[in-house]
Amino acid sequence: MARRYVVTGRGGQVARSLIERVEHHSEIEIIPLARPDLDLADIGTIESTLVKARPELIISAAAYTAVDQAESDAAKAFLVNGAAINEIGRVATKLDVPIIHLSTDYVFSGNKTSPYHESDPVAPLSVYGQSKLEGERRLIASGADYVILRTAWVYSPFSKNFLRTMLHLAETRAELNVVADQCGNPTSALDIADAILTVAGNLLSSRDGRLRGIFHMAGSGEASWADFASEIFRMSVEMGGPSAIVHPIPTAQYPTPAPRPDNSRLDCSRLERIHGVRLPNWKIATATSLQRLLASGAR
Repeated sequence: MARRYVVTGRGGQVARSLIERVEHHSEIEIIPLARPDLDLADIGTIESTLVKARPELIISAAAYTAVDQAESDAAKAFLVNGAAINEIGRVATKLDVPIIHLSTDYVFSGNKTSPYHESDPVAPLSVYGQSKLEGERRLIASGADYVILRTAWVYSPFSKNFLRTMLHLAETRAELNVVADQCGNPTSALDIADAILTVAGNLLSSRDGRLRGIFHMAGSGEASWADFASEIFRMSVEMGGPSAIVHPIPTAQYPTPAPRPDNSRLDCSRLERIHGVRLPNWKIATATSLQRLLASGAR
């Protein structure tokens, strides 16, 4: 009988990637839960829906991710990213099942000059980052058997993300200004899904405490947003897709309501050492997603 993994969210990049990836894992069944049955903004829907789903493991992938909007909608951001995660953790504890929760590089200030380790001090700059940190803390306090996976700069062939935005803009603009003084690790949601499945298997096969806790999980290699955009267009030209000239600009020339970390680089060596997971180089992973998007005609 297949193991039942419940994932919160249905249309998000990670949930859709998980649904696709388990097509090659007959021993696993993904049960996606989303509104109206499970609504993270309505705490009362969480316990009954999770109990009914009978999970053997919970993957907490849904979140309030409108980074700029959160600055003026803090109450909802903290409800969805904080209080709801506390409730999911409480229910996971009640059901005695492990939970894998996705978090973000935005819990850090970005002031460090080298990649962030799990033990580095957290100091989120934005409401979004603060709400995600609140979710981490409340999940830990819930007593759940947890793994928190912090990731960054997520893209895929699905939903709205930087890769798809660049391709869409290139269809109508010959030149683009892209921020060059923020650096991070572009991360494929498809690779995240593969990593989650490995971590899930480890959790279910062992009670070893070293497998639990906070881990960083991001694509190998680093780039600025301008680097990322330039590489997307370089590959796109080779594949017969749209392209634009990238003009690198400082963050100061592209103001946003929510401040972003200048340095979003994550050191992922702990995940590799303990779970045996290392995500592929971001350029290789980008080529995979880009090829799919261009072949399907989706932008």
